[in-house]
Amino acid sequence: MSEPFGAGERALLVDEKGRTYLVRLQTGGAFHFHGGVVEHGSLIGAEEGSVLHSSRGMALVCFRPRLADFVLKMPRGAQVVYPKDLASIVLGADVFPGSRVLEAGTGSGSLCIALCRATGPLGRVVTYEMRAEFQGKARENVEAFFGTLPEWLEMRSGPLEDVAGSGEVFDRVILDMPEPWRVLEAAESVMAPGGILCSFVPTTGQIQSLVLALQRRGYSQVTTTETMVRTWHVTERSVRPDHRMVAHTGFITTARLMHTGAPGT
Repeated sequence: MSEPFGAGERALLVDEKGRTYLVRLQTGGAFHFHGGVVEHGSLIGAEEGSVLHSSRGMALVCFRPRLADFVLKMPRGAQVVYPKDLASIVLGADVFPGSRVLEAGTGSGSLCIALCRATGPLGRVVTYEMRAEFQGKARENVEAFFGTLPEWLEMRSGPLEDVAGSGEVFDRVILDMPEPWRVLEAAESVMAPGGILCSFVPTTGQIQSLVLALQRRGYSQVTTTETMVRTWHVTERSVRPDHRMVAHTGFITTARLMHTGAPGT
């Protein structure tokens, strides 16, 4: 992070109006946009936070992209989980360094990337995806963000139910699928006692079906939330909320699996 930009890296360019552009730097390459042309050579070797100018004189600041920047700009097959929800899921499910996480489905890979970064190389992430085209796009996005597939990530094809009977144990189960209540039995078969299950669904009907199923199965601390983000306009003369906000995208439900055996078993 403290080194100058190098060939092969991604750079985030921010123009005078706050618009952002994600560029992969290549020796001899050039970025063309409405403000002119930016030669990649002017970025390679530059320090992060430097200001450069396009061929038409537009000023741009260059930074390394944050995870949130990458998620909003990356190619997608399935709908992505947006940054505000990624943050709430990782914190709400208490995904920690070294944790073992089971995910279904992978989609375009934004949540998978966030989980891999949260667990770190001491942890493990196993992600299931039913559709080959989604898994292919997710693999490309994960490789683009990390530079290669993390060694602690395993991408599997098929339904989550395939994990049942595997003998594996996971601390956290993260579900981004239309009917998560249908896979609870399979998820429980590989969850450690006290483990956390977290689901992301878009509609109230889905959360009702899920929460009622969790309650019937004896889960504890069942909580459903949604995250909304509103930016503010701040100047010397006024401080007010912006007219637009990132409102509803989905509901996040977390629950803890209780141990049903005798104490110490």
